Amino acid sequence: MPRILVTIAFFILGLGVAQAEEKIVMVPHTAIYDLQLETASDKSGISGLVGRMAYEFNGSSCEGYTTRFRFVTRIDMTDSPARLTDQQMTSFETANGKEFRFVSKTIIDQEVTSETDGVAKIAKGEMVVNLKKPKEKEVKLKSAAFPTIQTIEVIRQAKAGRHFYRTTLFDGSDDADRLTDATVVIGDRVEAKADNETKVMGKLGNEPYWPVTISYFNDDENQDGLPVYRTSFLLYENGVTRDLVMDYGNFSVRGKLQTFKLFDVQPAKETCKE
Repeated sequence: MPRILVTIAFFILGLGVAQAEEKIVMVPHTAIYDLQLETASDKSGISGLVGRMAYEFNGSSCEGYTTRFRFVTRIDMTDSPARLTDQQMTSFETANGKEFRFVSKTIIDQEVTSETDGVAKIAKGEMVVNLKKPKEKEVKLKSAAFPTIQTIEVIRQAKAGRHFYRTTLFDGSDDADRLTDATVVIGDRVEAKADNETKVMGKLGNEPYWPVTISYFNDDENQDGLPVYRTSFLLYENGVTRDLVMDYGNFSVRGKLQTFKLFDVQPAKETCKE
């Protein structure tokens, strides 16, 4: 998922060797979610929100993982004109979790307001981020998880019956020069229940899932210890997510799965070529 938008460079409490070695197969797919305003406080100044999120995931544990993401919203404001926001990101992540390439762009009312372009590499317990945009520079950070590895690890923890852990991640967001701390809460596994989203998923809608909530923290932005934002979703063992809620504090957005398609892929090989 976007920011939402997860060796394994995790700071995980109590992760055992058996779980770390278990193979998780993420299914290549494309998913489109319709977005609606869930809640909004008076402080937010938001009177309405509609939009759409498109997410494309491809790759394998041999080839690495490619993600394309687009998040478009129209936000109606109480005391100012409506605002159209278009966020786009493309990334590639090596299967061993050691390298992450990313390009992103944010457009507000047809004006590009931010761009990032760079590559992050992990070696010897340290991450080095080489950026082309927003300006050329090198950033050194501590080792952390990249987005797909984060998702795989959430699935591992869920399958192991663990309900809470902390982690640190890097996803190339903002100016791509910092890490984000996160806490992950995983509910009990839920057997399939038919609804409009599971109908869209076809046979995969018959699989069980876990409710997951991830809270993201950044002391530079929120020094009161509260999360910068929080995302909740239903997570399947194959990496598919649905019924998303993105909570930014003063307002929240719900995303419902409207279109889902699996990519035609070759059966996974037992071993990868060096």
